[in-house]
Amino acid sequence: MRKTFVILLLISIIGWVGYTFWQAYQLKPIKLQGQIEAQQYNVSSKIAGRIDSVEVKKGDLVELGQLIFSIDSPEIEAKLTQAKAGQEAAEALAEKVQNGAREQQIAVAEDQWLRAKVQTDLLDKTYKRVSALYEDGVVPEQKKDEVYAQLKAAKHARDAAFQMYSMAKDGARKEDRKAAEGQAEMAAGVVDEVEVYAADSHVYSPHSGEVTSVLLHEGELAPQGFPVATVINMADAWALFHVREDLLSHFQKDTEIEAYIPALEASYQFRVSYVSVMGEFATWRATNSETGFDMRTFEVEARPLEKIENLRAGMSVVFEVN
Repeated sequence: MRKTFVILLLISIIGWVGYTFWQAYQLKPIKLQGQIEAQQYNVSSKIAGRIDSVEVKKGDLVELGQLIFSIDSPEIEAKLTQAKAGQEAAEALAEKVQNGAREQQIAVAEDQWLRAKVQTDLLDKTYKRVSALYEDGVVPEQKKDEVYAQLKAAKHARDAAFQMYSMAKDGARKEDRKAAEGQAEMAAGVVDEVEVYAADSHVYSPHSGEVTSVLLHEGELAPQGFPVATVINMADAWALFHVREDLLSHFQKDTEIEAYIPALEASYQFRVSYVSVMGEFATWRATNSETGFDMRTFEVEARPLEKIENLRAGMSVVFEVN
């Protein structure tokens, strides 16, 4: 009986040792650890200024279009006042060009032309009389030439006065009217541009989500384009892995994988949505001398097939490669 017991014990020990050696030489699953990432939105303004108010704090849930912060910028207000004044001046000039000369100006130009015309007619008669007297030898040739010169000058003055009268009556040229209209449109465009900047003194959330950081507060200066707050959208989340290329066959695009999230103590289904090689040289990894090449590391993104409750950015994700 004792002999049988010893034999069974030896067989058990030998079996256990064999099983242990067998287990030791079995390939163990490779665990790849990644983390949860989510889409983030930096909320900033196109203008620089002093923060007037911040309407949110870290952890707040915000909706699309909700006011995040406002900026006090006297410079923008001054530029807007200046732009509006320039627009009014340009519009007044364009209106003046379109309407042409006033009636009083036209009347004055007509009077000057008629006066020049009367003067020319008088000198024309005078020249004819002097010419007749010159033919009779009564006046010298010098007198005749002087009157002729006065007649020519009077004709030029009459013609110039008539042109001024015609210009006043016809109004501005087509080119002048077009130029004035262009100046008015340009001034209106400047006002629109400044108003757009002024409207950006109140900045709203670009997306629904959770406020994860507030970098500036009331009274602090905000540079142009500096993110005052950050909003994260956990509805647009994914798992990010860094995968060595010899394991990349498990992460082909559109492949469904099951990964474990320790923080939630549960496994979830993901679908690979993006695969791209990482550009840094440090991601190369040497292999043994027999293969003769180094392996690259790839960035893999996988999105959950269903919404995961209580999911947070930064949570670890574990995937086993058998």
